[in-house]
Amino acid sequence: MASPAFEAIVEDFEFLEDWEDRYRYVIEQGKALTPLDEALKVPATKVHGCASQVWLHPIVEDGVFRFDGESDAMIVQGLIAVLRSLYNDLSVLDVTKTDARGELARLGLNDHLSAQRSNGLRSMIERIQQVATENLAANG
Repeated sequence: MASPAFEAIVEDFEFLEDWEDRYRYVIEQGKALTPLDEALKVPATKVHGCASQVWLHPIVEDGVFRFDGESDAMIVQGLIAVLRSLYNDLSVLDVTKTDARGELARLGLNDHLSAQRSNGLRSMIERIQQVATENLAANG
């Protein structure tokens, strides 16, 4: 069920055997993101449970889910980019059906992130799932 953008990351990870290179790749993905507008960095968009500062701004238009985000930590900014490749442009129903843990396990991230980073990643996924679920409930 993964998007072509996420499949491209999986393929790139398979090519990069060294975890140092994989971390650099994730960080570069994060650097390519457009910074979040300062006006969107408010308590409502802040993700709690992350060691670093993280803001996610979800947008649902015509049942299609997208989000933008930002973090003050380079690796977390990269994780936001990875999650965007996984979730952006899916229907809200598909967002709720996506097994993020299973998809991310294909990258081996679970085994190579600190406990704090893993908790933060889980918090970001939970926020995304919550927004999609609430949107489905509100719009049928």
